[in-house]
Amino acid sequence: MTPATAKQSKPRFGFIRDTIAELKKVIWLSRREVAYLTALVLIVALIMGIILGAVDYGFSNLINKLFIAK
Repeated sequence: MTPATAKQSKPRFGFIRDTIAELKKVIWLSRREVAYLTALVLIVALIMGIILGAVDYGFSNLINKLFIAK
């Protein structure tokens, strides 16, 4: 038996069946948990964006004052 023949003995789309079987084992979050965690991620991303924007603005002003003398 050649390696190609041995490979053909498995179902052609067996990975789909295996994927579905693995997804059935997953413990899914409740709708409430998903909403809470999504809101938490958005809030943290917004706060970090504001902080990083302020730091960037401050450093930009500092660099402009140091290197671009008016």
